[in-house]
Amino acid sequence: MSSELLQALRDCVGAAHVLVDGDLSAYELDWRRRFRGRALAVVRPADTAEVAALLKLCATQGVSVVPQGGNTGLVGGGVPDASGTQLLLSLTRLNRIRHIDSANLTMTAEAGCVLQAAQQAAADAGLMLALSLAAEGSCTLGGNLATNAGGTQVLRFGNAREQCLGLEVVTADGDIWHGLSGLRKDNTGYDLRDLFIGSEGTLGIITAATLKLHPRAAAVTTALAAAGSLQQCVALLGLAQARLGPALTGFEVMNRFALDLVAKHFPSLPQPLPGAVWTVLLEQSDNESEAQARARFEGLLEAALEAGHIEDAVVAESLAQSRSLWQLRESIPLAQSQEGPNIKHDISLPVSAIADFVSTTDAALARAFPGMRLVDFGHLGDGNLHYNVQAPDGESAQDFMDRHEHAVNTLVYDAVGARGGSISAEHGVGALKRDELAERKPAVALQMMRAIKQALDPHGRLNPGRVL
Repeated sequence: MSSELLQALRDCVGAAHVLVDGDLSAYELDWRRRFRGRALAVVRPADTAEVAALLKLCATQGVSVVPQGGNTGLVGGGVPDASGTQLLLSLTRLNRIRHIDSANLTMTAEAGCVLQAAQQAAADAGLMLALSLAAEGSCTLGGNLATNAGGTQVLRFGNAREQCLGLEVVTADGDIWHGLSGLRKDNTGYDLRDLFIGSEGTLGIITAATLKLHPRAAAVTTALAAAGSLQQCVALLGLAQARLGPALTGFEVMNRFALDLVAKHFPSLPQPLPGAVWTVLLEQSDNESEAQARARFEGLLEAALEAGHIEDAVVAESLAQSRSLWQLRESIPLAQSQEGPNIKHDISLPVSAIADFVSTTDAALARAFPGMRLVDFGHLGDGNLHYNVQAPDGESAQDFMDRHEHAVNTLVYDAVGARGGSISAEHGVGALKRDELAERKPAVALQMMRAIKQALDPHGRLNPGRVL
């Protein structure tokens, strides 16, 4: 990098926030440790005006920009490549809650705000931000929106897209779109907000967002249920939806091996229903009294037992027990990481197709890769499974992944496509799934996506090599 460009970057954000030396692995290495790049520099702007100044400078210098939030992504979309020519734009200093409008049930917050901090700010105002996922202690709102994150409450509240009303975005040329509307109705042309949500930083840099808030539930009830098959889990979902309606806010499934890994790597976590073929985590949030909500929830579980949908169940007796049940679910990715590299699949399917997909694909994988182990868990309520393949016990996890990842992906994605599903439900495309997208997305859809990219980033400076 020339001394003139380095000085210009320092002039934009201050010398202390332009990093070029030392250990930059916190920015250059992704969470899964699969993608390691080399940044031209790591630059940490303090506000939207500094982001705009940086984008204008990069436009004049022909420098590519990779935006990054909490660096918790799983598809290699937020780290630079190995060329040393891409500027890493860290948004973590844009971390302010700008405004909470209690009457309008909205929060305006900056892109670098950690999700958990935004949740707490809403709670302090007596309200709730419904976006919730395992990485909420470190992921940021900008990354959540850039990937259209899902999480554990999509069943009731929708993905990040459904929870966002407006955005502030810096374009590839450094212009600022002030679109922080708190309106729920605005039919004045194309929905620009939806272009940038899920675009993974390839169309513009999200610097702030106006998000929906909700009244806090008066009662939250959590339970684990044991089922003998995924078909029974689907039947339980239907019964829960019929009995609880919109009060059903969480419905997660975990196969036996997923929880076996948690027991192996986190033995101190209690498992109330050990050995179940499938374990379901259900949560109800309602405005009834605690006693009424609990009675209705227990009535659901009793009906499920009588119908043969479940074999056993346990209901949390306290907030601490509820958190313990959720910790089981949220510890699965960490347990997988400790077990070694694995072949991850973030897929979505019609709920009606999931049981057949799993039974058929499990069998096909077992035939093709004897001894492989399946870590199958996720958000059954909205049709999203994390269908991950672990190496056989005793075999090198890295070697298994290096040799078989493409063949495993082909088998799984072919089965997903045959059932009208998607190869990315909530993690995004990034660099990891870019080539798969090019092969599997309809040509007309790819043509329209490229046209949008050409219109908003004609020189391809924003997060190049990701998505398209």
